[in-house]
Amino acid sequence: MNIESIGTWAGEVYKALENSDTRMLGLKLVKKATKLKKDEIAAALGWLGREGKIAIVESDDDVIISLV
Repeated sequence: MNIESIGTWAGEVYKALENSDTRMLGLKLVKKATKLKKDEIAAALGWLGREGKIAIVESDDDVIISLV
């Protein structure tokens, strides 16, 4: 894992969110849409969160990620 990889994964997650009808997805759907592993998604979410591009809300059965 390096900075370039994390940036690439963040781009994939961002595109998946951007292409969804509501601009938000559950963590399970992010994984399905991007085909990334859990740790890759976590790194990407950290990147996007640090840039202030996403909001994360926990629900009873999933974690919802949305574009800000």
